[in-house]
Amino acid sequence: MDIQVDKVQDSIGQMCPMPIAFMAKNMRTMETGQVLEIRADDEGAHSDIPAWCEQTGNEFLAEEDCGDYCKYYVKKTV
Repeated sequence: MDIQVDKVQDSIGQMCPMPIAFMAKNMRTMETGQVLEIRADDEGAHSDIPAWCEQTGNEFLAEEDCGDYCKYYVKKTV
């Protein structure tokens, strides 16, 4: 997947709600238009990350299966 990222969050091994908590904290430090890549192996992230984006108005770009974990791409729009 060819998405330009500005910051990477390693949440492998973290259980819900920690990946979302760290994502929210990271997004607050980023500028509008920047992209955060979240690496997570928690099953809940599949639904939690897109739901968080919908609730906050940020843009969920993609999910990429990497075997033992997934990468999620979120663009800061607010």
